[in-house]
Amino acid sequence: MFKSSSVSLILLGILAVVVGIFAIAWPGVTILALVILFAVYAFMLAGLQGARAFSSRAAGPVFGHLLLGLIDLAAGVFALAWPAPTAFVLVIVVAAWALAGGAAEFFAGFQAGESAGTRALFILSALVSVAFGVLLFARPGVGAVTLALLFGLYTLIYGFSQITAGIQLRHLGGHVKSLPELRNAA
Repeated sequence: MFKSSSVSLILLGILAVVVGIFAIAWPGVTILALVILFAVYAFMLAGLQGARAFSSRAAGPVFGHLLLGLIDLAAGVFALAWPAPTAFVLVIVVAAWALAGGAAEFFAGFQAGESAGTRALFILSALVSVAFGVLLFARPGVGAVTLALLFGLYTLIYGFSQITAGIQLRHLGGHVKSLPELRNAA
């Protein structure tokens, strides 16, 4: 579609910067977009479960897939009908994920064979993850806005990095050699 990789990287970066600005400027809209995205995902799962139900030959799997499809459908309808509680639940899920990830990183810091620096980084990232999870559990309403703002900040950083990579690639001639080309050149 694009003549060079540098142009596509720059355009991707610009798009990410625009999305980041919108996410930071309107965190409420960002939260609503995440809830709608979850609802669309639930509807897609419901459709897939329905398709799986009717492609099964045995009665047990048919009933199970239809039941899962109805649960997915209900989750999607609930998300669209009541976006605030859905956003609350999504924040709780992210908080639980941060706590579980922090615990895993903490134990990874004590793995045998790791250098002291690697252990310290694991433990530091574990503490940050656990603190983030605890804060989200303590203040889920603020947590939803915080997640939207963090998403915006991440998207801005990602966008600027893609723009920078595209500009650097353009200065290199706009062509990055693939692995087979690198092997043939060696």
